[in-house]
Amino acid sequence: MNNLRNIIDFQRHPIDDFNSYARDCRSELQKNSILVLNNFLTKEALVKLQHEAQELHDKAFYCSQNHNILLTKKNTQLDDSHPCNIEIISDKGCVPHDLIPHDSHLRTIYNSAVFQSFIQSVLSLDKIHPYADTLSSINYNYYEKNQQLGWHFDNASFAITLMIQRPIAGGNFQYVVDARNMGKNTIDIQLIDSVLQNKHPAEELRGEEGTLVLFYGRNYLHRVLPVTSKKNRILATLNYNLEKNIELSENARLTFFGRLH
Repeated sequence: MNNLRNIIDFQRHPIDDFNSYARDCRSELQKNSILVLNNFLTKEALVKLQHEAQELHDKAFYCSQNHNILLTKKNTQLDDSHPCNIEIISDKGCVPHDLIPHDSHLRTIYNSAVFQSFIQSVLSLDKIHPYADTLSSINYNYYEKNQQLGWHFDNASFAITLMIQRPIAGGNFQYVVDARNMGKNTIDIQLIDSVLQNKHPAEELRGEEGTLVLFYGRNYLHRVLPVTSKKNRILATLNYNLEKNIELSENARLTFFGRLH
């Protein structure tokens, strides 16, 4: 716990306060559809993670892929112009979990019972679990100049990100709420079509360095705009599951990491 206090700014974000603070965060998430905790990391921890990310940069696996918003195979029962079949481009680099140093601050946060309990409280969940495979739980993501993450829905029900480095220009996060409701098995095709044609305004988040963001990636259509500066965008993701022993699919591991193990 003492080590965690050197990493997370507990004065701003008392995540061990499961009553008042966690309740306020839960209320903000429900109201705004996204929880943004600025200056979540201490300045010292942020600097260390920035150095760590730079040291791991040459180990990142870069991939460029065409995909649809559902991250599924083309639906042959629908036209190519259908919003769920339209191809979108994503390209980025990724360093998987097994290359994250054992003494990394990211591992300390991820494995912390206090942090996990905070996330469970905010999301009103009983328990969250790490990925069963060795690649998917903690990742560094790198977006170089002109790289982006196209519009899509996540397969996981929620996403937790930490902004490690901001580019000088571009790379903002955009999202649209109410595009899908997995619980009710509904999807708003008209809204999605409007978004893909740039006719519907999206919420936009710049995301300052050291900021933690929590959002429902499975229900919110979202993307990362192309980076337009030489300085890249570096984001860490902390990935949990609602059930035990879940592995990222083999196809996804090959796509994002270039290997299965």
